[in-house]
Amino acid sequence: MREDIKSFFQKNMAVDPPAGPTNGNGRGREGDDAERKRLHVAACALLLELAHADDQFSDGERGHIEAVLQRHFGLDNATALELMKLAEEERSNAIDLYQFTSLIRKSYDLGQKTLLAEIMWSLVLSDGQIAHHEAYMLRKIANLLDLEPGYLSAARKRAADGG
Repeated sequence: MREDIKSFFQKNMAVDPPAGPTNGNGRGREGDDAERKRLHVAACALLLELAHADDQFSDGERGHIEAVLQRHFGLDNATALELMKLAEEERSNAIDLYQFTSLIRKSYDLGQKTLLAEIMWSLVLSDGQIAHHEAYMLRKIANLLDLEPGYLSAARKRAADGG
C-alpha cells in the first residue's frame, strides 16, 4: 500500500526540483513534500470516515470532499479523485483512526486543526441533517486531534454560517 501512495504522488504531484534546500531541521524540500502528501492522505481518510459514519456515502458528500481537496490542497479533479481512492483504501485497511489523527495532530497547528474541523462540520451539514453517528465521529476525531470543544463549537458555527 505504501508503494501505491508513493507512486500516486510521484505521478500526480511531483514537485520540481526533486531536491531542494533544507528547511532548518536537516530535511530537504522533498522530505517536506512527502510529509505534506501523507497529510493529504490522512486528512482525506478522516473526511471519508466521517462521510461513512452514517452508513450513507451520498453523491453530495462525495462532491463536497472532491471540492475540498481541490480548493484546500490545490488539486485538479482527476488528482483529487485518485487521492480519494487511495485514502479510501487506507481508511478501509486501517484498524482505527490513530494513524491518521496522530500524523495530523503532530503536524498541524491550532489554526489548521480548526480549519479541518470546520471542513468536517461543513461535510456533516452538507446533506442538511446531522446524524448521531456523524456528530459522534466528528467529536471523536476532534478529541484525537487534541482540539478543545470550544474550537470545535466555533468551527461548527462557521460551517453553519457558510464559512
